[in-house]
Amino acid sequence: MSPAEINPVLQGCISALALVAGLFFLRFWLSTRDRFFIFFAASFWIEAANRLYMGLNAQGGESAPVHFGIRLLSYGLILLAIWDKNRSRE
Repeated sequence: MSPAEINPVLQGCISALALVAGLFFLRFWLSTRDRFFIFFAASFWIEAANRLYMGLNAQGGESAPVHFGIRLLSYGLILLAIWDKNRSRE
């Protein structure tokens, strides 16, 4: 198989695994109600949607600027979760 044929399959696998990771964090959030877990769940779901879109839309690839913006949002949520968890509670 050529890389052009296998790339959508790999993007779909990454998307499915990110969705499952988000579901695990949702389960942890439901049991603890800690915002840390819902931020992580949202981050993984955003990444799953991004990867699904990249797998279905062959134009642009990973180097399109919109994908960098979506990843920035996703990783920004992770940084926000870490900052929120570690800030001092006064």
